Amino acid sequence: MKFRKMMGVTAAFLCAALALSGCGSTGETAYRIGIVQQDEHSSLDAATQGFEDKLMELLGEENITFDYQNAQGEQANSTTIATKFVSDGCDLILANGTTALQSAAAATADIPIVGTSVTDYIAAGAVNSNEKPGTNVTGVSDLGEIKAQVDVLLTFCKPDTKIAVVYCSAEPNSIYQAERAERYLKRLKRDCAIYTVADSNDVQAVLTKAVQECGAIFIPTDNTMANSMEIVKNITIPAGVPTFAGAEYMSRIGALATLSVRYYDLGVKAAEMAYNILVNGTKPAEMPIAFVSDGVTPKYNAEIARALGITPPADMEALEETME
Repeated sequence: MKFRKMMGVTAAFLCAALALSGCGSTGETAYRIGIVQQDEHSSLDAATQGFEDKLMELLGEENITFDYQNAQGEQANSTTIATKFVSDGCDLILANGTTALQSAAAATADIPIVGTSVTDYIAAGAVNSNEKPGTNVTGVSDLGEIKAQVDVLLTFCKPDTKIAVVYCSAEPNSIYQAERAERYLKRLKRDCAIYTVADSNDVQAVLTKAVQECGAIFIPTDNTMANSMEIVKNITIPAGVPTFAGAEYMSRIGALATLSVRYYDLGVKAAEMAYNILVNGTKPAEMPIAFVSDGVTPKYNAEIARALGITPPADMEALEETME
């Protein structure tokens, strides 16, 4: 996987960098694609890589240029990046993450936008419906079936185990998933409680409280929590509390189990959608939101299972045995 890192985080530097590397910087290229990535962590990086690899395969590397920009988790940066892509006249924008998608959608109603690593396009305010978006936005969702996700966690829980649902209250995707998880747990008559963080500064205190009051933790796909999985690991393992994480990357770092979604595959699917828009003239407004369901399987982190003294089900795969 290519390693990417913004060389600065100030707004002034961001604007200067964008001015020098705009979508219109190589006029000989047939297609100019702006990529705004919400934050820097492996799941989003994998989605961007899958998008670039597949689109170069479909179009030919010589027929495309990418202007990749990372917002470093800042809404203001996302807005600056998206606005610059519009002024540069990009042919298409890939929005990687919900905040990135919202910024791009706010910046233009004309340039096609393909999203990836977004859970709920409707909740994000970017489309009218999954079946017929009705706007210049379409994309692929990273939403795994919440019921199936919760069921994976319950595999490691006793009937009377209280479940903590932990997420960032500033992320619409996380709110959507957490609410569905809570409803499902209550329908099962399982004891559960909600714990929210406003940002990464809250994670340690909130997790410490959660492990004191609950016997297991459910974390949905959440960018703030994804960047804090080392903290999750350092708090939950000494407490003997198993944790489910909504993304494979999160589980590989700091959780016991996941219902694996390969973010590289999300990027590949987004590239196929972009190709149909650019080459075949398909309108985003008429292109349904896509869901990647192939190969989504329960997996566990063997290192964490050993640390917790837990023996996973015999038919559950270990992440170490399947990660590429």
